Order: sequence, then structure tokens, then C-alpha cells
Amino acid sequence: MNEEMKLTNQLCFSVYNASRLFTKFYQQALKPFGLTYAQYLVLLSLWQQDNQTLHSLGEQLRLSSNTLTPLLRRLEAAGWVQRIQPAEDHRQLNIRLTEKAKANETAIYQTISDCVSHQSFDVKKYEAALKINNEMVEQLEAILD
Repeated sequence: MNEEMKLTNQLCFSVYNASRLFTKFYQQALKPFGLTYAQYLVLLSLWQQDNQTLHSLGEQLRLSSNTLTPLLRRLEAAGWVQRIQPAEDHRQLNIRLTEKAKANETAIYQTISDCVSHQSFDVKKYEAALKINNEMVEQLEAILD
């Protein structure tokens, strides 16, 4: 077998493993709040800009409404967000943070920060990896669009 084609030499496999492990890492950190990693990403987006449309939120998270809607329903049932249909346009759906979400923002950030600190991530390596990953994402989006 060609050495380049080995599983451990594949960037896609390395990215897959990193994604899987990051998800597991965040699941452990978010467990006290009853949140999944995907739900945390929704909250992150809303903490940056509250009261977004479903479409806008989907664009930011790069998720289709078919994927996002069940996530939002579970977040709403748990008291983290409100899904509101404006009276003037029933085709729209606005997503807004609840007081629970606003009140827990700092605690969640602190929990994530504590977990990152505890794991002793090298900040410079983290920033370099993020830059390279973002460049790859841009290149892949350009190819696939």
C-alpha cells in the first residue's frame, strides 16, 4: 500500500478525529447545564446577536432548517430560547434568548475556560490550528459552492 494513502496520513481522518474529540470535550464541559455541543453553538451565535431569524441563524451555523429546527425545539423545551413567529409574517421564525440563557452565559463561558485551562492547551498552537483550519474551510467552501 502507498504510504500516503494510509489512514493515519489522511488529513480528513485527522480532522474527523479532532472534531469527534472536541465534541466529546464540550459534552463533558456542558453536561452540568444539560446542553449538547450543537446546542452550545446555537447559544454562542445568539449571545453574539440575539433575536435572529431561523434563516440567519442557519447561515451562521451552516445548518439547514431541517437540522436546526429540532435543535431549537429542544432548546426551547429546556427553557434556553424562544421561537417566535412575527404577526406580520407567519413564514418567518425569530429565535430569542430567554433570561435563563442570558443568566447562564458567563457561567458557561467560565466552565469552558476552566476546562481548556485544565487541559493545558498551548494558546499559540491553538491559534495557529484555528487559522489553518479556517483557511481550509474557506477553500473547501469555494470548491463546493
